[in-house]
Amino acid sequence: MKMIIGRKIGMTRVFQGDKVIPVTVIKAGPCYVVQKKTVETDGYNAIQLGFEETKKVNKPMEGVFKKAGVKPLRILKEFRVEEPEKFEVGQEIKVDIFDEGDKVDITGWSKGRGFAGAMKRWGFRGGPKSHGAKFHRELGSVGQHSEPARIFKGKKMPGQYGNERVTILNSEIVKIDVDNNLIAVKGGVPGARGGLVLIRTAKRG
Repeated sequence: MKMIIGRKIGMTRVFQGDKVIPVTVIKAGPCYVVQKKTVETDGYNAIQLGFEETKKVNKPMEGVFKKAGVKPLRILKEFRVEEPEKFEVGQEIKVDIFDEGDKVDITGWSKGRGFAGAMKRWGFRGGPKSHGAKFHRELGSVGQHSEPARIFKGKKMPGQYGNERVTILNSEIVKIDVDNNLIAVKGGVPGARGGLVLIRTAKRG
């Protein structure tokens, strides 16, 4: 499996013949393998990738990076892999591991919209708009009878809206710029501009 960490730059379009394809541009990598985890030592197979150099790290993490032979990195993410022996600690991973036309799964974090009411958060239609109704943008009744005398878990109510982990499956890589570490994928990608994204080979093509 191929994987890389990046940041969303924004959307644009790419022309292919007489077609116009909307794409999201992602600045991906370079990433470095900081740790390898195996079933024998950790109970599962995975590699830990680091992204974006930084100067501010605590002493324990400074030792981790020194052991791996890489500069201190701001972002660390784990990816489950079936064959960790294919990777080496300290290995650099760049966008050239992918090819144009590859299908990838992209994980991002949706825009946080704070505390929102039921209409904005869940799309409820609300009450009548006339003056006499006195019920416009409210949730409505949520209670039960004396049995079960409680509100069921999962009831759609006001609360935190957005800032959730979202994965888009089977996005197609339209263009790759190896010199500038850029990937253009077809369609949208979750999150705001500058948001962190994780790109991995699609599990189902």
